[in-house]
Amino acid sequence: MSHTSLPRSPRFRRIAPAVAVAAAAALTLAGCSSSSGGKKAAKSGAAVSAGKADTPRMTIAMVTHAPSGDTFWDTIRKGAEAAAAKDNVKLIYSNDETAADQANLVQNAIDQKVDGIAVTLAKPDAMKAVVAKAEAAGIPVVGFNAGLSEWKKQGLLSFFGQDESVSGQALGTKLNDTGAKHALCVVQAQGDINLEQRCAGVKKTFSGKTDNLYVNGTDMPSVKSTITAKLAQDKSIDEIVTLGAPFALTAAQATSEAGSKAKVATFDLNKDLITAIEKGSIQFAVDQQPYLQGYLAVDTLWLYKTNGNYSGGGEQPILTGPAFVDKSNVGTVAQFAAKGTR
Repeated sequence: MSHTSLPRSPRFRRIAPAVAVAAAAALTLAGCSSSSGGKKAAKSGAAVSAGKADTPRMTIAMVTHAPSGDTFWDTIRKGAEAAAAKDNVKLIYSNDETAADQANLVQNAIDQKVDGIAVTLAKPDAMKAVVAKAEAAGIPVVGFNAGLSEWKKQGLLSFFGQDESVSGQALGTKLNDTGAKHALCVVQAQGDINLEQRCAGVKKTFSGKTDNLYVNGTDMPSVKSTITAKLAQDKSIDEIVTLGAPFALTAAQATSEAGSKAKVATFDLNKDLITAIEKGSIQFAVDQQPYLQGYLAVDTLWLYKTNGNYSGGGEQPILTGPAFVDKSNVGTVAQFAAKGTR
């Protein structure tokens, strides 16, 4: 499979900032319509028809650190698949929460001579060497979801996600308005840079006490028993902050079993979490729009290969969050969550 001859990212970043910002804004606005089936492809001479690209078929690999069974990543994948269908792209999706195995999956994509790679950098040091190999092979790489602080250092073209430290600080500030005094931040994967930054952000702005609790996110019964035991041990905990929707729902069960009056707030959404907010068992969630992350990662690689465009000019990330979903706006979001796109 041949690769379009384009300058690699360090040189290509010299594009005028105004042009880069305009391109990023156009791409982001287009991606926002993805919940209704994806944006219509822009016309580029006779190469692209309205609604679906007729550009040459290309292959893009998406490699994530997603653990099995986490519905958050299903939403990212749906966004990626929507963009792939629109862009005439064959999407190869793979995931492994173990950093070394994720790096091996990127190497597999290089060996397959794919046309582009979208990757998460939850443990960036473990991914650095293989990302460099992809770039040396002339394969453009974009980052999304995890690795905001590292994507430029590793020479990626663009990054799509939220600033996890900022999102954590926003949640901590919101907790100050609830009257909470002692928060427990539940981390389901120790060492994951995104998760650690979230809890650190909460601790920075929350005026009460914040403790971290590390659990085995691949074993939900163990998650529940660990949270239950902690609540039984420390009755002063009046707030639980989880870092993913499935863990929030489990934490709500744990509070009931422990006889605790602690409330639950979380990062990220799924359909069941939306229902829980509606019913009041979960206070609120921070939404980073995972569907948009998956969609833009694939669409950007297609645009780069077919027209030399990329978002942010290689200098600025495209932020997809944070935003809060609570009882005031959950009804609007619910209609999209029911389709699995929020």
